[in-house]
Amino acid sequence: MKKKVFALMLALAMIVSLCACGGGGSQAEKQADVSSMSWDEIVEQAKGSKVAFYGWGGDENRNKWLNGTVADYLKKNYDIEFEYVGMDINDILAKLTSEKEAGEENGTIDMIWINGENFYTAKENGLLYGPFTDKLPNMEAYIDADDPETLNDFCKPIDGYEAPYAKAQMVMYNDSAVSPETPASAEELMEYAKKYPGKVTYPALPDFTGSAFVRNIIYETCGWEQFQTMEADKETVKKAIQPAIDYLKELNPYLWNEGKTFPADSTALDKMFQDGEVVLDMSYSPFTVATSIADGTLPETCQTFVFDKGTIGNTNYMAIAYDAPNKAGAMVAINAIISPELQLTQYSELRDLPVVDQSKLSDEEKAAFDKVDLGKGVLTQSDLLSHRLPEMPADLVPIIEEIWAEEVVGK
Repeated sequence: MKKKVFALMLALAMIVSLCACGGGGSQAEKQADVSSMSWDEIVEQAKGSKVAFYGWGGDENRNKWLNGTVADYLKKNYDIEFEYVGMDINDILAKLTSEKEAGEENGTIDMIWINGENFYTAKENGLLYGPFTDKLPNMEAYIDADDPETLNDFCKPIDGYEAPYAKAQMVMYNDSAVSPETPASAEELMEYAKKYPGKVTYPALPDFTGSAFVRNIIYETCGWEQFQTMEADKETVKKAIQPAIDYLKELNPYLWNEGKTFPADSTALDKMFQDGEVVLDMSYSPFTVATSIADGTLPETCQTFVFDKGTIGNTNYMAIAYDAPNKAGAMVAINAIISPELQLTQYSELRDLPVVDQSKLSDEEKAAFDKVDLGKGVLTQSDLLSHRLPEMPADLVPIIEEIWAEEVVGK
């Protein structure tokens, strides 16, 4: 009798096992096969699922756009529940690293907002899933495949491991009622600082905006082409940027606190500008003046400007975690975000430069983008893109930041 019961239990266990396999397997098993699926199959698998998008959560307007406009779009069109989770990128990468070391196959992060050094580090350490962008219909339909920023992130090959999200570009701004000048070069910026001694500064590196400002000064004084293929060797980099280091040291005596200290980050500089402590501010969000005027943070007399030779621009990207529990859903969400519909809402609601190629849009779609009122005190999209310079290789950035700390601070 016991043998019969045992045989029956064994048979039932085998049936359950076979049913699980025949039904498509576990979520992990399904996701393992996503690379061989057609787009229609990916969309079907994503239906009814949940996607968790992790990234910087410091912008409340962006958080609302993601958890509102984007989430509603994905629910309506794909029956996907979408959630944006604010988390510092360093914590995201630390979490993925610990999961990788522990041999985890299914984590909690699906999509990641990432770029630059962080992308390079994550890709090199196997923390990202890919390549996947060749699966996305909207990549082919609306993204310029030959754009250097489609192919490379901070000069490092993307290889299909991330899709563009939004474009950013370094701008500077002041209040024309306080200081009407708009310096068009590093040379003019020096004269501006001399005219307003103690009223100009920039965030301490490695703050993202402060680091970008220093790289712009390097481009102004040393040219940008040589850095695109430069070896990540400290002595090589130091020799190449020496004119910029000399410039920054010469600038120090005219800066806030005589360049002995710098604002801790861009948020601190923004507060100093709003309080009238300094006459110049800067941002990697080119339309920040318009949004700040609209919400009453800045006066209507504020104006945005860039150097005549241009300013550095880069692209934010979306990647998929190596152990994403819902890779299919992440692909569908990413494909939706790079659609003209959601890129338009991002442009109009957040004032972010779109990643869609204007030449690939229909006349109706182009007209919709053209109708967007960017607000007051900003440059047009065409003005920005015509003054756009490429980023440096990701591995040069920390070297430059180290040299700045050694050579410029308090000198």
